[in-house]
Amino acid sequence: MKMIEVREMSAVELDEKGQELRTEIFNLKFRKATGQLDNTARIRTVRRDLARINHSKNERLAQETVASAEGN
Repeated sequence: MKMIEVREMSAVELDEKGQELRTEIFNLKFRKATGQLDNTARIRTVRRDLARINHSKNERLAQETVASAEGN
């Protein structure tokens, strides 16, 4: 997932996708611990996707804070 795709998502979509990725990370770590995970690089890509989503959410929050501060 690219940052452009993340920025196009709505806030609800970001929350849903973030929850999906957290669940996937948990499952991947569990499979790794039990020795069933073949592609360990998937953990890295999922973690980075989750970081992109969190970054985008923080950007939006900062923009809202600046906009509300300017409105006063």
